Amino acid sequence: MIDNGCRLTVSQLNEYVNGLLKSDSLLSHVCVCGEISGFKRHSSGHLYFSIKDEGALVRCVMFRQNAFSLDFSPEDGQSVLIYGSVSIYVKDGQYQLYVTAMERQGEGELYRRFMLMKTRLEAKGYFAPERKKQIPSLPKCVGVITSPTGAAIQDIINIIRRRFPAMNILLYPVRVQGEGAAAEIAGAIAAMNRINKADVLIIGRGGGSMEDLWPFNEEIVAKAIYQSDIPIISAVGHETDFSIADFTADLRAPTPSAAAELCVPEYARLYGDIMAAQNYIAECCHNGLNSLKRQLLGIKDSAAFSMTRHRVELMKRTIMAERDSMNANIRSEIVNAVHSVEKQQSRLNALSPEAVLERGYGMVQQEGKFIGGIDELNENDKALLIMKGGRANITIDSIVRG
Repeated sequence: MIDNGCRLTVSQLNEYVNGLLKSDSLLSHVCVCGEISGFKRHSSGHLYFSIKDEGALVRCVMFRQNAFSLDFSPEDGQSVLIYGSVSIYVKDGQYQLYVTAMERQGEGELYRRFMLMKTRLEAKGYFAPERKKQIPSLPKCVGVITSPTGAAIQDIINIIRRRFPAMNILLYPVRVQGEGAAAEIAGAIAAMNRINKADVLIIGRGGGSMEDLWPFNEEIVAKAIYQSDIPIISAVGHETDFSIADFTADLRAPTPSAAAELCVPEYARLYGDIMAAQNYIAECCHNGLNSLKRQLLGIKDSAAFSMTRHRVELMKRTIMAERDSMNANIRSEIVNAVHSVEKQQSRLNALSPEAVLERGYGMVQQEGKFIGGIDELNENDKALLIMKGGRANITIDSIVRG
């Protein structure tokens, strides 16, 4: 029979170990040097982060009353000297440093590499304003380079579909963190340029630590952005995050959602602007014709017509010539305006959902929601296929991805 010794609950075990740590004179007053990673400032004012060196990492917490005494703003990548005690958080059994004071020791290795890279690429002209390309006001296709499973791609698709339902979206899936991610991102930018289907590219990912976002600080990615013929919007992390990709891109968006809003106009608003412009042109033409009519009536009733027959005929010919010239100019302006409006109308009609169906494409709807990709379907799902001429209820027998 196994001798179980003293039986303890999990809570009792953690509390016992915590008591041992607290009773250790060395662990109750420690001073540790390392680099900040995964820094978060809670709404309560408490600071949560990890401190690491080349071989290890430990969780840290600094409560609000101690954080008030800091004379700098902690950030990922900073090298710091922290003072505090070691204890166990009994609920999850993980030991951590409870920080009472913190001093900044330096910028940290990652931050140092970031600044060196930024300085070097800036000297090469990668960030020059004059080389940045204009983002198209109405693209036919938006290319997206990001992780296919992250929240960023879902945010981008949802916002684009809401603003312009018929907009084409071309996704190039890549890894956005870890070893090899930078090479994948650079390769995707080059491939998108070879394919040449997208009018603008969005590259980026959601938020994370400086290590998580590091692929977007690699020179291989900056060079691919710099050499791209397609305008690029960089959307890396949160609004407070900055990367080398942000500085190199033609436009920086604070978040992936903001990038979608920056490159795709609202269909309803655009259509309304065109209709307003059409009405304005028609009104201007009408007012111009009425003004000319009043001028001609004024000339007819003027004292000039009381002169000799020769003077009257001379003025009549002059007036008729001016009227014909003005009418010709007005007709020309009307034709040009109508042609411009019809051209814009044709572009909008070509991008409307009905026009897409007319070209032989179809849309799949499931429970009232349009399906944006194959990953949203499963075998044996029932769905509604909408095509030119009507609709059909379908069942998914099999799915082929890729």
